[in-house]
Amino acid sequence: MRPELRQSIETELKNAERARLGQNEGMARVCARRAGGLAAQDFLMRQGLQIRKGSAYDALKLLISFPGLAPELHAAAEHLTTKVSEQFTLPADIDLIADARTLIGGLG
Repeated sequence: MRPELRQSIETELKNAERARLGQNEGMARVCARRAGGLAAQDFLMRQGLQIRKGSAYDALKLLISFPGLAPELHAAAEHLTTKVSEQFTLPADIDLIADARTLIGGLG
């Protein structure tokens, strides 16, 4: 992974943690998704795939269908694309920051 991309991902993760500490879970989710999406975009490009729209979300959706993806990476990508409820919450067992870290570490 390129150093500038690694820095962007780390910045997003730090922003996610800071938002969570400030009790802004919505922003924490956004930053975690961006971090995971950047790693997904990089991984997919290294595999020779182009993301049509180029968004982090699109890269995560494409990653879900990537053949041979380890189960924990597949689950992390699915969590990162899970829509919030009408109350703007996710199921209690989903931690998008942890999922982003899992995905980033696994896609390296």
